[in-house]
Amino acid sequence: MRIIITAATVGEWMPGFLNMNSLYTGESQRLKVRFHQSGVGMLASAVALTRLVSEEKPDLIIQAGIAGSFDKKMALGKVVTVKEEILGDMGVEEDGKWKDIFDLKLEKSNYHPFEKRKLPNPWLNTYNLLKLPEVTAVTVNEITTNPSRIDQLVKKYGAGIESMEGAALHFICREANIPFIQIRSISNYIGERNKANWKMKEAIESLNDTLVKYVDRLYKIK
Repeated sequence: MRIIITAATVGEWMPGFLNMNSLYTGESQRLKVRFHQSGVGMLASAVALTRLVSEEKPDLIIQAGIAGSFDKKMALGKVVTVKEEILGDMGVEEDGKWKDIFDLKLEKSNYHPFEKRKLPNPWLNTYNLLKLPEVTAVTVNEITTNPSRIDQLVKKYGAGIESMEGAALHFICREANIPFIQIRSISNYIGERNKANWKMKEAIESLNDTLVKYVDRLYKIK
């Protein structure tokens, strides 16, 4: 089984790379793990993941990364997995209301790879091996800071977390029929720009602890 662990930046998976059992990265013929950097944002990730899927045809892609949470009851450093992704900033704002590409009739809400305007993970029941909490995520090109915009995303989509790459993973893997799972650790609350209040180090530590445990678990059952 060929596994790719991908992240926007090397720093998001580097502790896991250093602590991963060398059996998986070298000796094992049953499970091979490789690490991949996609670049920041939907555009860079889409190009990198398309190339990855086309050239390597992995059996599973794990997208790892940090994320912001809309829910301030969610503890910083908590690790979650994404059950469905939403395009959060593709559309137009008119009269204080957000209209996405489906509202504008530029895309059909159930036209593949979308389902009811969303990009769900059909392989989640199979690959949520650690029974991580499952959340709805929104992907944006511009990190959300405006309180009214935050309120729009929460009310319109029921978003729990926000990232800049998740939808690219879901879109491409659904199109290519490649199993995937997105694992995120909460580093901050959406709208909080004082980074002294962020828990970046703790989020990366918990993310990578989870990645190591996840691959160990995967090896045992595959």
